[in-house]
Amino acid sequence: MKKITVFTPTYNRAYCLPQCYNSLIKQTSKDFLWLIIDDGSTDNTRELVENWISDGRISIQYHYQENQGMHGAHNSAYSLINTDLNVCIDSDDFMPDNAIERILTLWQKHGSKRYAGIIGLDIDRQGNIIGTPFPKNLKECKYYQLKSKYNVVGDKKFVYRTEVIKKYPEYPIFKGERFVPLGYKYMLIDQDYWLLSFNEVFCNVEYMEDGSSLNIFNQYKRHPRGFAHERKQRMKYSYTFKERFKNAIHYVSSSIMINNWMFISDSPKKVLTIIAIPFGVILYFYIMKTTRKGVMKKNKE
Repeated sequence: MKKITVFTPTYNRAYCLPQCYNSLIKQTSKDFLWLIIDDGSTDNTRELVENWISDGRISIQYHYQENQGMHGAHNSAYSLINTDLNVCIDSDDFMPDNAIERILTLWQKHGSKRYAGIIGLDIDRQGNIIGTPFPKNLKECKYYQLKSKYNVVGDKKFVYRTEVIKKYPEYPIFKGERFVPLGYKYMLIDQDYWLLSFNEVFCNVEYMEDGSSLNIFNQYKRHPRGFAHERKQRMKYSYTFKERFKNAIHYVSSSIMINNWMFISDSPKKVLTIIAIPFGVILYFYIMKTTRKGVMKKNKE
């Protein structure tokens, strides 16, 4: 059996998947399986992958499912993975040539049951670290403490022990929605395990610096149940009062969007939620106004 699974959720990404594939066939260690979760693609993804499987240059497993969104693809991946470790590489990203070798070497040398896995760095196409690196003396961390305790920001790459990640609940699927923040599961793992942190690059990402809040507000509006679910967990488990209160505000806003007028009784932090109501109402109207303006602007264009 291979040591690690690289899994890639994809939806109509046949045009960019070859970049990921080419990076995997160049890996200095072939001790991995590439698991492709096709989340309902209607392009030629299946034919493309079948050709790669026939070529036999790396081990590939292909799984097709009806579209469920990124979190649904993660659910399927975790149910299928049997290797000791796993890492998600998105369909428009790729790995440095020595990434698999470095991950396995670092885990063999430093890994233990104390750790859920490893957290490393993402870089952009110009070779710049996304956000900030880890402090040089930081050997282990809780993911959700990185910003509040160590001022570490930006996307990072997780390598999890499969045994650990299977212990925790699947991401919920809400009818009519296609997104639940992936951090929900990472936060639950944070309560029981540490992560090894290394300033080593595991992934090269297509990173677009977007100065506009419109895209994230559109996400809030399209997937309010998914966000409300995640905000409840973050109210419960966040390490600082500031983070808990911020998430209470967002929870109120998302609850209004889905007409959940029982949101106070549903909240794990009822007093905090009551205090957050005026701010949540303001955020709700701001999101509605901002997204409405975005639609009007798009229609004019």
